[in-house]
Amino acid sequence: MDPFLTLAGVFAIFIPALMLPGPDFVAVVRVSMTRGTAAGLLTTCGVTIGLGFYAGLSLVGLSAVLVEYQWLAWTVRVLGGSYLIWLGLRLVFSKPQAIDIDAEADRPKGNALLFGFLVTLTNPKAVVLFSSVFATSVTAQTPGWLMALMVAIVMAASLSWYAIVSLFMSSTPVIRRFGKMRHWIERAAGVCFVAIGGRILTDARNPVTP
Repeated sequence: MDPFLTLAGVFAIFIPALMLPGPDFVAVVRVSMTRGTAAGLLTTCGVTIGLGFYAGLSLVGLSAVLVEYQWLAWTVRVLGGSYLIWLGLRLVFSKPQAIDIDAEADRPKGNALLFGFLVTLTNPKAVVLFSSVFATSVTAQTPGWLMALMVAIVMAASLSWYAIVSLFMSSTPVIRRFGKMRHWIERAAGVCFVAIGGRILTDARNPVTP
């Protein structure tokens, strides 16, 4: 597959998923609001390192599966596609909800970089999402340089997005405005997830050649 098409397929899922308010988003906003922009940017770096770790782990694991076990590679694709469709339908039919920044019980303390990393590392959905994302386009023939580029772009996109969050969304009025857009962001991401998950399931009918 053309490298550009591979990247487009992967990041058509990852970018909307990145923008969905979740534990990483809340962590960056909370630290920025309570400890300042500098600490928020350190949390951003921690989140970025965590996402890069999960992206690399998922790519290496998926690549090994594709090379060694064709039946398991098929299973990964089916499960990944099914997960994306399930997640997409949940987002499409979800009810609008406010972004609850106060859901975190305590004010984040200690090393902001480590805090961001641990928030991402303790989110089990991250590795599942990355496995699903990379199941879209990664094959046994995907070169190593392209997989390294995927991880680099994941980290660059994360760093850019959460730096913007830290700099411009660490005030209550801005969060409220963003919260009004949240439901439409979730719906758009849900449509993308369902469409690409359906594509994965369709492609899974074709044998994967090591």
